[in-house]
Amino acid sequence: MNDHATPTVLFLCVQNAGRSQMAAGWLRHLGGDRVRVLSGGSTPAEDVHPVAAEAMAELGIDLAGATPRAWEQEDLEAADVVVTMGCGDECPVIPGKRYLDWELTDPSGKPLDDVRPIRDDIGERVRGLLTELGVDPVR
Repeated sequence: MNDHATPTVLFLCVQNAGRSQMAAGWLRHLGGDRVRVLSGGSTPAEDVHPVAAEAMAELGIDLAGATPRAWEQEDLEAADVVVTMGCGDECPVIPGKRYLDWELTDPSGKPLDDVRPIRDDIGERVRGLLTELGVDPVR
C-alpha cells in the first residue's frame, strides 16, 4: 500500500462519466474518509451521464459535483488498487499495482430501469473491495 494507512483506489473507464463515477460515488459513500478515491477516463466526456447521477441520487449518493477527467500518471502511482471498467487496451498498466477488471454494462444511453441493476452491481463490488481492503462500510 501507499505510505499512509488510507488505501487509494483508482477507477478507470473510457468516458469517466458512468461506471467509474458510480463506483467512486459508492466508495466515497461507503468508505468515508478511510479510503482515498480517484477516477479517470481515457477519453473523458463533458459531463457525468445524467441517468447515472439520477440512479445514484435515488440512494442518496450525490454525483452532482463530479466532473469527468482524464487519468494522470500521479493517480496511477498513488493507487493501491486500480479498477478498470471497459477501457480495454486504453487502460494504463503499471507493474506491481493490483488490478481488478470489472466487466460492467455501460450505462450511457440506457433508461433508468436498465441503469439501476448496473448501479446495484457496482455497489456490491465496492462492498467486496472494501472488505478486501479491511475497511468496514460506514453505512
